[in-house]
Amino acid sequence: MAPPILKLDDIFLSFGGAPLLAGAGLQVEPGDRICLVGRNGSGKSTLMKIAAGMVEAQSGEVFRHPASTIRYLHQAPDFDGFETVAAYAESGLGPGDDPYQVTYLLEHLGLTGQENPADLSGGEARRAALARVMAPEPDILLLDEPTNHLDLPTIEWLEGELVKSRSALVVISHDRRFLEKVSTATVWLDRGTARRLDRGFAHFEAWRDEVLEAEELEQHKLGKAIEREEHWLRYGVTARRKRNMRRLGELQDMRGRYRGHKGPQGSVQATVSDAQESGKLVIEAEKITKTYGDRPIVQPFSMRVHRGDRIGLVGPNGAGKTTLLKMLTGQLEPDTGTIKLGTNLEIATLDQRRENLDLDDSLANYLTDGRGENLIVNGVQRHVTGYMKEFLFQPEQARTPIRSLSGGERARLMLARILARPTNLLILDEPTNDLDIETLDLLQEIVAGFAGTVILVSHDRDFLDRTVTSTIAPAQPDAPDGRWIEYAGGYSDMLAQRKGAEEERRREQKAEKAKAADTAPAPEASKAKGKLSFKQKFALENLPGQMEKAQAEMAKREEKMADPNLFTRDPNAFAKLAAELEKLRADLQRMEDEWLELEMLREELGG
Repeated sequence: MAPPILKLDDIFLSFGGAPLLAGAGLQVEPGDRICLVGRNGSGKSTLMKIAAGMVEAQSGEVFRHPASTIRYLHQAPDFDGFETVAAYAESGLGPGDDPYQVTYLLEHLGLTGQENPADLSGGEARRAALARVMAPEPDILLLDEPTNHLDLPTIEWLEGELVKSRSALVVISHDRRFLEKVSTATVWLDRGTARRLDRGFAHFEAWRDEVLEAEELEQHKLGKAIEREEHWLRYGVTARRKRNMRRLGELQDMRGRYRGHKGPQGSVQATVSDAQESGKLVIEAEKITKTYGDRPIVQPFSMRVHRGDRIGLVGPNGAGKTTLLKMLTGQLEPDTGTIKLGTNLEIATLDQRRENLDLDDSLANYLTDGRGENLIVNGVQRHVTGYMKEFLFQPEQARTPIRSLSGGERARLMLARILARPTNLLILDEPTNDLDIETLDLLQEIVAGFAGTVILVSHDRDFLDRTVTSTIAPAQPDAPDGRWIEYAGGYSDMLAQRKGAEEERRREQKAEKAKAADTAPAPEASKAKGKLSFKQKFALENLPGQMEKAQAEMAKREEKMADPNLFTRDPNAFAKLAAELEKLRADLQRMEDEWLELEMLREELGG
C-alpha cells in the first residue's frame, strides 16, 4: 500500500451548536478515486476545504505531503484581476506545467479563452474554473459539485478526462451516474464522522443500509443489556453491592451511551399538493418555431402532452431547452405555429436560478409568503415549523436567514415551497442541482408517482431514466440546428434509439453503394459471368487479416498515448502517434467498407 499524500485524522469543527465534524477523517493515496457523500449540511464541503487548507479545523491532525500539489474547484471562482478566461486558467499552472493543457481543456469545455470573465454565465464560470484546476494535473484534485451547470456532452467528456487522469480525485456530486463512472472508493460523512468503503459509488447505498441496520441492532442489544443490569440492581443480593461497584459503573456508562446515541437524520417526507384535475390534453404544439437573429432555436416542432405524461428535455447548453420549455408552457410566443394549453391548469415551477432567493429572508417567511405562521398544504392548515420538519429543517431555523443555508439546503427549501402549492403541471428546471441522494430519491418518487403532468429540464441521466416517459432532444446533439425529436423512454432509451437509427442509416448507405456497384459496368469478364474476379476474391480473403493488423497497430499507439507524461516529455512524439492513429482509423474504416461490399456481392452471386 502506498503511503498517503493527504491525511485528515480526528477532525473536529463546530460553529457554536452541535459539532459539524466530530472525529471525521479522510485519507488519499496516489491514484485514489474517492467520492465524498453525505446529507446536505453534513460537512462535505467543509471537510474538503480543510483538506485544501482553506478552512482550519479546531482540533485534529492534517497531513499534506510536502511535495504534492492540490487543486480545489471553487464553487464561486474569483476572476478579479484577470482580463480573459485564458489568463485566469493559466494562473493555476506551476513553473513546469504545459500551457497547452489550458488551451486543450478550454476548447473541450466550449470556451475560446478570450472571453471577458465579467460576462460569463454560471455555467461558463464553472467551465473556466475546471480548466484552471485540471490543467496542472495536480497530485490531488478536489472537486465540489463539478457537474453543476454543465450539459450532458460536457459531463460525459469530463468523466473520460477524470478516469484517465493521473491525479488522485476527491469529488462531491449529486450526479449518481457521474459518481459511478469516476469513483473506486466511497467516503460517507454521517453525523460528524466518516466511514470508508473501498468500492465505488455503485455499491454505496446497499452498504449504507447494512451499516444502519447493524447500528440499529446494536442499539437494540444495548437497550436489552441495560434492562438486565437494572433488574440485577433492583433484585440482586444487596450484600454483594460493594463487590460490584465496577458493574454498577458499567451500567451508568451503558445508560450514557444509549441516551447519547444520535441516530441517522430522518428522510424527507412530502407529497405534492393536489390541484383540480386538468383536462386530458395538457399542451398541443403545432409547427412552432423560434429564431434569434439568423440562428434557428426551434424549427417546425409539433407534439401533444397528455395528462400524466412526464417529459424530459435534454441537450447541450445553448441548444434552446429553456426557450422550448417556455413556449410549451405559454410563457413565450412562437414566431410561427400555435400553442394551445389545456383546461384547469395549475402550474408550479422550480427554477434553477436560485440566486433570485432573498438571502436575508427567513425560512418561515419564505415558505408562508409573509402570511404569518401558517400555510395551507393539501387543503389543511399547517404550522410552518411542523412543515419544515418534513424537509429536515429544525424549528429553531424558522427565523434564520436563507443565507445561512448550504446550497443543498436552499434547494430543499425551494422544493418545500413548490410542493406546498396546489398543482397539476410541474415545471422543473434543473431540479437535481445540489440535492443530496436521499432528497433526490424523494423527488424521483414524487415525479414518478405524480398524478398530474411533469416537464423537466435536467442533465442528470440517472434521474431522467428513473422518472420520464419520453425525452425531447436535439436532432443533431453535436451541432444543434433547431430540430427537436421526441423519443420514448428516458435518456438511456434515447441513446439506444439513436444508435439503432444510426446503424440503420449506415446499413442503407452501404446497401445503396453495393447496389450501385452491382449495377455499374464491370470491367472484369469474370463479373459478367456471375462470379467474383480474382482480385475481388483475393481482397475478400485477405482484408480480415489486414483489418486485424490495423487494429493491433492502433492498440499499440493507444497504449503509448495513455502515458500521462508523454505529452509533457515529448510533445512531438505525441503528435506523431496521434497522426498515425488517425490514419490507421481511416484505413480501417476503408477496409471495413470494402470488405462489407464484397461480402454482400458474394452473397448476391450465390457464393
